[in-house]
Amino acid sequence: MNPIGLVPELYCSNLTETLEFYTHILGFQILFERKEERFAYLQKGNAQIMIEELGAERQWITAELQKPFGRGINFQIEIDDIEALYQTAVKHGLAFVLPLEDKWYQQKDRAVGNRQFAIQDPDGYLLRFYHNLSDHPPHQ
Repeated sequence: MNPIGLVPELYCSNLTETLEFYTHILGFQILFERKEERFAYLQKGNAQIMIEELGAERQWITAELQKPFGRGINFQIEIDDIEALYQTAVKHGLAFVLPLEDKWYQQKDRAVGNRQFAIQDPDGYLLRFYHNLSDHPPHQ
């Protein structure tokens, strides 16, 4: 396993439901699980996340959790085949926080293009999937 510099650990209300969502719909794979702790470590491409069900013996919760979890944050996840994942999300009837779009963002002297969409997982975490389109100098 190639370690990544930042791996979020997301609390969930139902590990079975959350794993179904991440693995069967979004295509993440389980790298390892600790079933007795209701914990799983997932990966899709270069993105890794940890999922843990609420109620485990050791947790770092600093305030009461209320749905949607993860308010004020979105997880940007780079993937290769954005159109295929978008169609899978449509097929499963997922609600889009952000429908599929092409968006250009300024980065210093270049504009970088993302094809992207955003959905929420079963507990309300905002997931923004994107594919890099290209970059070019800003329009004059």
